[in-house]
Amino acid sequence: MLMTRASEYALLSLVILANATDPVDTETLAHDLSISKSFLAKILQSLARQGILKSYKGVKGGFVLIQDKKEITILSIMRAAEGKGPSVFDCSSGLAGSCPSEQTGTCHIWPFIHNLQGKIDTFLQDLTLADILEQK
Repeated sequence: MLMTRASEYALLSLVILANATDPVDTETLAHDLSISKSFLAKILQSLARQGILKSYKGVKGGFVLIQDKKEITILSIMRAAEGKGPSVFDCSSGLAGSCPSEQTGTCHIWPFIHNLQGKIDTFLQDLTLADILEQK
């Protein structure tokens, strides 16, 4: 699956954070997005570990963007949220053992799938959070 709920929630959260002037806490984000606070907290922590967000503790704590919106690619957001790159099919990566039918060496459609995955990765690498914000 190319975009999971984790990627979707990461993008939605970053849109809110990009427009915020102060840190926004997980509870507020979860409420505004009508999603699970614990699930969102894990996503935001992953984004912070990847250097996209900074976390502040305390009463006025929360999360803020620390990278420029023009520098945060959608691919990097999805990788941070998922813990791996997005893939169109199970075997898109071409990694050994990724073929569900165990036909890696003889698959006639793998070159097409691999090419498609490359084009999608390039598109997501070229698309930034700033581009998403401009679409509003």
